[in-house]
Amino acid sequence: MAISVAGGVRPGKIIEIEHRLYQQLILSKQKASPTLLDDLDRELEADAHKLDVEREAIMARLLKQIQARDVFEAISKQLCDTVNNGIEHQLATPELVLSKSNINESQLLLLELLLAKNLDAARLRPLISNLPWLCRDLTNMVNSPGFRARRPQSSDVRVTDIKLVMNYIGIENLRTIIPYFCLRNWLPSGNTKLLWTTRKLWRYSVVSGIAANALAKLHETDTALVYSGALMHQLGTSVVLSLSARLFEQTWGNWLREASGSRDKEVYDAVMATEFPAKAVFQHVLHYGHKLNWQLLELLKFDTSPLTQLLKELDQNLSYRELSEPAALVARASCYAKVLLLEEMRQIDPQEKRLMFDYYELSEQEVLRLKAQNYRKLDLL
Repeated sequence: MAISVAGGVRPGKIIEIEHRLYQQLILSKQKASPTLLDDLDRELEADAHKLDVEREAIMARLLKQIQARDVFEAISKQLCDTVNNGIEHQLATPELVLSKSNINESQLLLLELLLAKNLDAARLRPLISNLPWLCRDLTNMVNSPGFRARRPQSSDVRVTDIKLVMNYIGIENLRTIIPYFCLRNWLPSGNTKLLWTTRKLWRYSVVSGIAANALAKLHETDTALVYSGALMHQLGTSVVLSLSARLFEQTWGNWLREASGSRDKEVYDAVMATEFPAKAVFQHVLHYGHKLNWQLLELLKFDTSPLTQLLKELDQNLSYRELSEPAALVARASCYAKVLLLEEMRQIDPQEKRLMFDYYELSEQEVLRLKAQNYRKLDLL
């Protein structure tokens, strides 16, 4: 008879399966489906493709020349070591990470206010107004063709006033929409090296959010906290990736300009062909990602926030059964999202799937409810 692993200290096999998902997100060359782009910059996709083609051409040329290959390996290693040392230096100090991130007190206060049973539009509005990217996203949403179809015919003009934008959206709908836009804003952007990683991480985050929302409704518990917690569970990972990508771009660009200035084609080609150090960054994500989820919030004086406490539980508790109900629901939603994505990637077998569901104690009723959800798009309204 098989011994159940339900709820106790996470077995090594569970950890290996969960790490496998992050390997697919960060290390895999598999591209995200075009249906999941969620309006991300298509010009960036074209740039990434051109860069890949150029890198492959250079590599093909280098591999024909043993001496050039030796130069490439030495330069590439030195470049990656320089970048990795810089990443490790920054990640070792959460205060430094916070200063390099685009997370601030206004964003977290806004998310905190959205957890209240009775939302106060008068308190939300100034916080939203102080975040230009959020005003832009909400305004674009209200003025999109799909949303305009919901509006009265007499109000077909473009809406720009944030008070009117909020009225059209509806105060309760902001609980779903604002955390969604916050996470999207925290994800790495404008970086060709992480284009596909960002899209896959965004897909994983959205699936987790949808699953968490469904489970919270099923159990009639705090939907806002569970849903926001599921999305913010990828905050630290997003910050590590953004910081790493920024450091690589800066170092890579500086070395490329220096090589170009010295007219050393061998060095230039070696720098140009050097890829983002994904394996090292993957290890940083595993080590720092979940810690930063709550450390960054504490640094911004949100120690007592329910979101901070939930994210801290998920990082520090060794056993699933030690989690509070909201944290346990986030963990179950995350488990389902991992299994779903690994199935899509054909990276998990039925026995491993059963092991995951067993450990996180997903009931038959919960699995049926989760299977019924549409994970291709988050229904924001």
